[in-house]
Amino acid sequence: MRGVLLIICLAVGLVTPPVGSVLFVGSAIGRISIEKASKGMLPFYGAMIVVVLLVAYVPEVSLFLPSLFE
Repeated sequence: MRGVLLIICLAVGLVTPPVGSVLFVGSAIGRISIEKASKGMLPFYGAMIVVVLLVAYVPEVSLFLPSLFE
């Protein structure tokens, strides 16, 4: 459970400014500014935060698939 949450939080950190290395690489490849890329990512930031909160507070979401193999 903690590992899944850790990976999701790290993925969110890779695309959010100011450290978001994936955001910087994507904007360089697309030849657009960081500001324009960040504004385009706003709906996805919201979705990522919802997923983080869902996995953190409703553990059955991330534990459903492993429970099928018990």
